Amino acid sequence: MPSELAARLQVLAAAVLFSTGGAAIKASTLSSWQVASFRSAVALVVLVAILPESRRRWSGRTWAVGFAYAATMVLFVAANKLTTAANTIFLQYTSPLYLVLAGPWLLGEPVQRRDLVYLAVLAVGLALFFVDPAPQTASAPHPQLGNALALLSGVSWAATALGLRWMARPGSGGAPVATAAACGNLIAFASGLPAALPVTTHSPLDAAIILYLGVFQIAGAYYFLIRGLRCVPALEASLLLLLEPVLNPLWSWLVHGERPGPWAVAGGGVILVATTFKTWNDSRMPTRGAT
Repeated sequence: MPSELAARLQVLAAAVLFSTGGAAIKASTLSSWQVASFRSAVALVVLVAILPESRRRWSGRTWAVGFAYAATMVLFVAANKLTTAANTIFLQYTSPLYLVLAGPWLLGEPVQRRDLVYLAVLAVGLALFFVDPAPQTASAPHPQLGNALALLSGVSWAATALGLRWMARPGSGGAPVATAAACGNLIAFASGLPAALPVTTHSPLDAAIILYLGVFQIAGAYYFLIRGLRCVPALEASLLLLLEPVLNPLWSWLVHGERPGPWAVAGGGVILVATTFKTWNDSRMPTRGAT
């Protein structure tokens, strides 16, 4: 198999594994803190075992980005327990909004006129989630609170992306992603453990879900992603990874019968289309700050 095709399939495999998180989290009877902490404990062990680069070159930057990534993981779990998987992943994908806004201040990346159009479209997509409040269901018992946490996960994911750019500036290759993932899982595990204990009730299914989430949905996905990024350009990888928000609601519908509201679907569609167009359009423009 050609290396380029294998790399693309690896990125797609990462997207598929990432996309199973919502359905798996909802299937567990453990609390949000328990799922977040124990999932990250398993993922940490597997990451440092299969990705040697995750054990090297930890620094102050690694810990700073790790905190942002840990917040993303904890908020993602909590949001999935409260609102639909579709709302959680689509609202997390508002992160480019915060990236555009924070770029000039933190990375010296000026806002372009095309960015303002993108922000306006993204704001419309975001507003559609709140046109008609989602009803409470067994798999989404507190949708409004869950939506708020999902929005916060978008902010923390944007901070993670900014941090990874910051870490990569000296030219450290694929190490920033691996080290930040390992550090973030360590922080998520340690910070969530006090609230996760004691575990009063659990089942073999809960244990299996935690193992799946840690081994495959996080560590396995990052293994494939980091390997794929060695041959796949960043633009193409970003577009391939958009498979995650497409599949995420599908798994929750198949497993839990969860149906997102029409306005949420419309809002998610606007966000995905706008993000896809911006990613493609940015690839055709000169690099920001280039001289």
